Amino acid sequence: MTPMLIPRPHRMITKPGHFTLDSKTAIRAGQGAELAVELLRDQITETVGLAPRITRDGTVALTLDSRLIGMGEEGYSLTVSPQAIVLRAARNAGLLHGIQSLRQLMMTATGHRIPCVDISDQPRFAWRGAMIDVARHFMPVSFLHRFVDLLALHKLNVLHLHLTDDQGWRMPVRRYPALTETGAWRPESMIGPAGSTRFDGTPHGGAYTRRELLDLVGYAGERGVTIVPEIEMPGHAMAALAAYPELGNFPDREVGVWTGWGVSDAIFGVQEATLDFCREVLSEVMEIFPSPWIHIGGDECPTVEWERSPVARQRITSEGLAGSSELRGWFLGQISRFLVRHGRQPVCWDDGDHSGSLPAEAMVMAWRDAEHGLAAARRGHQVVMTPWQSTYLDYPQSAHGEPPGQPTGIVTLEDVYRQEVQPSTWDTELSSAVVGTQGQLWTEFAATAEAVEYLAFPRLCALAENAWSGQWPDFAERLAQHESRLKQLGVNYRPSLRYDRT
Repeated sequence: MTPMLIPRPHRMITKPGHFTLDSKTAIRAGQGAELAVELLRDQITETVGLAPRITRDGTVALTLDSRLIGMGEEGYSLTVSPQAIVLRAARNAGLLHGIQSLRQLMMTATGHRIPCVDISDQPRFAWRGAMIDVARHFMPVSFLHRFVDLLALHKLNVLHLHLTDDQGWRMPVRRYPALTETGAWRPESMIGPAGSTRFDGTPHGGAYTRRELLDLVGYAGERGVTIVPEIEMPGHAMAALAAYPELGNFPDREVGVWTGWGVSDAIFGVQEATLDFCREVLSEVMEIFPSPWIHIGGDECPTVEWERSPVARQRITSEGLAGSSELRGWFLGQISRFLVRHGRQPVCWDDGDHSGSLPAEAMVMAWRDAEHGLAAARRGHQVVMTPWQSTYLDYPQSAHGEPPGQPTGIVTLEDVYRQEVQPSTWDTELSSAVVGTQGQLWTEFAATAEAVEYLAFPRLCALAENAWSGQWPDFAERLAQHESRLKQLGVNYRPSLRYDRT
């Protein structure tokens, strides 16, 4: 059987013969490749049940080679011959991606025999990710480890964790213990879409420990995946306000962690104490997450409370703002500059705003449509394309036979695969602002890890293919073979043959 990898390598030549993994197989690590070798040994053990030694003369060699720098930070070269396997890359990230290609070859091998191939590979885009919303429904850290491993298998390199929202706060902060003691729990959850009057009557919640998050960051880093944390502000703040009402616009008002879906009017106030709180939280976020990017939300921020708040009116006057509609941009600017001073780049959702109120230094996730991505690029932002019509994986995958999901449309496998990450109508300069794409897994309708997997796969396979190698006519054929790998790993995936547009 001709080996079929997902994502499709930039160049792969299949040659006669095979390399056989056996009890004598050993791995040789070049200087600087030691951590990658440990991952490869683990993958061989998990996939074929062998525990290769690490020696100076092993027939499986991993080497950092500066001559391959032209292939970029993530490119690699993999050669499998009957006598040896040689994996080379200019950077460690490339070795890690090459290991995943070798892993896929092992998973479809017959009798530990890996087909001979010559692969030269590198990605189209630097940002290839997936977001999991752990605020609406808490996901166990063991599942996040598993999900990281599945991302790495598909050469996706970003896990964006949506850690806070109206419905829950999942990260501990030393100075503010009530964020997880109170803000991590709600008495019940809405059944159905936003506006429903039905609730399940079942308490829900959970929070990660600092140690769990640090371990997750380390586990992901060993597999070439960056964890990008998100702390929502100034909207989507009810869980924080339930813990500390003084952070809001009406300090004497007590609110609970929200049990509904949709957009709440309860948002952070603009007093100095609230800005100090946000800085304190983000300082701890930066201690745990070494990611160059910190997501601060920024979307769906109603101004109703600011219009009624004396503190907000005073802030508008003192800052010379035109009105409450400009407070969102002012708030995000204060926080963004704090992150920049600490060497991090802020990331914001683009909330359909063409006026330029998002901080100039922010990377923008364009979730409405490509036109809003174009507007952000014209304003000078780097852009991650996240249009809901092709990347919101909480939408049903078909009009029939699917679990409940967002009620306003479907997002098929083809929709994900056919996304124009760099729209053909953009000129070259604006296209260069696009750094990549990612899939969104909001969890109002996904209360379990199994449900998240079902929404993710194989649609994330399509996104990985598009982001790494582009659109190829043989994708469906390769996906059919690749599904045997998903099955081997016990993934709760939706068979691609069930996809349709009816």
